[in-house]
Amino acid sequence: MPYRNIFRKIVFAADFSAASQKAFAYALNIAAGNPGCELVILHVVPEPDAQFWKTYIYEVDKIDEKAKADIDEKVRQAYLSQIPEGISYSIKMAVGSVANAILEAARTENAGLVILGREGSSVLQSRFLGNITEKIARKAPCPVMIIPGA
Repeated sequence: MPYRNIFRKIVFAADFSAASQKAFAYALNIAAGNPGCELVILHVVPEPDAQFWKTYIYEVDKIDEKAKADIDEKVRQAYLSQIPEGISYSIKMAVGSVANAILEAARTENAGLVILGREGSSVLQSRFLGNITEKIARKAPCPVMIIPGA
């Protein structure tokens, strides 16, 4: 069995953290080693953050458009500028449960691999992020690569 070109689509969970930056390097490397592979850059706005912003929707005109534009710019600066020529990519955004959104993207995109960074230095962060990572690893319809932070 050839070990190249086994991933047709990779979902990369982008959260702008140091661990996410490190994981992106792995995602690029694997995508480059699988010609024709599409890299799906997925950013999820966690539901608690989304609920906070929803309280301001009616106070500021076009807040959703502004928020999306800000996230698009952040994705462009943090990730798109690093993508070498020849790697196909798309950008997706979701609002809600981080784990559920990543799992849904893995299913709907028919991903061959999910790549995410894992960070968490405090006990609370480790428990929260650990639970998200564990849920994704347990329930994903494809292999999951978890890259630890620095």
